[in-house]
Amino acid sequence: MAWKKANKELISLLESEMLKYKCDRKMMFGAPTFFINNNMFAGVHEDTVIIRLCEGDRKDIFPLYSDVSPFVPMEGRVMKEYAALPESLCSKAEIFKEWLNRSYQYAASLPPKEKKHKRK
Repeated sequence: MAWKKANKELISLLESEMLKYKCDRKMMFGAPTFFINNNMFAGVHEDTVIIRLCEGDRKDIFPLYSDVSPFVPMEGRVMKEYAALPESLCSKAEIFKEWLNRSYQYAASLPPKEKKHKRK
């Protein structure tokens, strides 16, 4: 199954919001993703912004917004700590900023992840 290119409007929106945060930018899934202490916490995948959330926040967000779903980059491969926010929710500035901040705060609370060494 071929991936759909990342939504350019969502990329612009996420990148502009990331200016407020001290984080690193890398490319994954053909779009920018953002890390703190080498822990990924936000990015764009196709037509969604993906955010990493603690268990309590995941329990809150899924029933609160029916169009938010667990992040599944490939069939059968759920990234368990991530939620996929549709463009319709991301366009609601206050809601989007709140959940993005929760994602950042959660990732900042995690221990630093060691960088993987590249294979030669």
